Amino acid sequence: MTRAFIVNSGSSSIKYQLVDVESDAIVSSGILERIGQAGGDVATHAEGMRRILDELDVSDIAVVGHRVVHGGDVFDRATVVTDRVLEQIDALSPLAPLHNPANLTGIRAAREALADVPHVAVFDTAFHQTMPAEAYSYAIDADVATRYGIRKYGFHGTSVAFVAQSAARELGIAVDAVNLIVLHLGNGSSATAVRDGRSWDTSMGLTPLQGLVMGTRTGDIDAAVVPHLARVAGMSIDEIDDLLNKRSGLLGLSGHSDMRDVEGAVADHDERAITALAVWRHRIRGYIGSYVAHLGRVDALVFTAGIGENSSLLREMACQGLEHLGIELDGAANEVRAKGVRDIATETSPIRILVVPTNEELEIARQSVAAIR
Repeated sequence: MTRAFIVNSGSSSIKYQLVDVESDAIVSSGILERIGQAGGDVATHAEGMRRILDELDVSDIAVVGHRVVHGGDVFDRATVVTDRVLEQIDALSPLAPLHNPANLTGIRAAREALADVPHVAVFDTAFHQTMPAEAYSYAIDADVATRYGIRKYGFHGTSVAFVAQSAARELGIAVDAVNLIVLHLGNGSSATAVRDGRSWDTSMGLTPLQGLVMGTRTGDIDAAVVPHLARVAGMSIDEIDDLLNKRSGLLGLSGHSDMRDVEGAVADHDERAITALAVWRHRIRGYIGSYVAHLGRVDALVFTAGIGENSSLLREMACQGLEHLGIELDGAANEVRAKGVRDIATETSPIRILVVPTNEELEIARQSVAAIR
């Protein structure tokens, strides 16, 4: 049995999975939290990593795969970790100050504990490096954009890569020939246009703030809101950043950040929740229409992640009224709950509608193994 040890390190946590790369089976998984905090079990990530590995059979680990949030325009694929790669990931930290430093901490701790095993960094942004310039460029001064790395990078790329492969198999189309609109809908949400199996455009931008309405993030918003709040409300940049990322989205509109709570409030005829869900739906439908226009031929609209996989109501809301675009939902099929890939479009729908469970850890394992081979 050959195994991949998958690590997702946060500032005070380590999530992990041990995956059998021959059968795709999860051998073990868990999370260590409150690292370095009062009441926590361990003081450092290095100590936490040793504790995790003491409880696992590490004899068959062939590779350690690390989730890294931001690869900028430096990394367009999974990359074997070297000291130089660590320096490059660190240099990209200004683009993801809450994530890349934490990812680096986990990589260093794992390399210390498993020094004789190759380590691979798998980047959330890498899948989107195939976007053309017209999709990733912002219309600002080109010199400023180049100097400070201001462009669309996109996120959820590891999930979209996994889902695109699963959808292509379900459709009986080669991955490099499939056209999809992938809706990764969770507390963080994104839409991606996949052309010939590659990312053509995606809703998230320089950061995960741009795009769809999310649990606590605004999604698309006029950039002039920032200087406006600074002038009229006297808010600092940090306060505005906190507002847009942590106190907006569904939370700001309805008072609830969890979509299940929003759905419950809508059922109770709460006007704020009704408006929040309408805004959420409006934004999603706008992206679907835009991506249909860009792709021309769309083989399937794909729903994935927590909301996309589990909420029949929100899938129905997203598809309702899009029959003129070739998106025809089968109401009965949409209500069926199942674990695997399923088609919820009518038999005559020109565009298939798929629900595809995502598995980022398995995709990280596959990419890690491919990188060392």
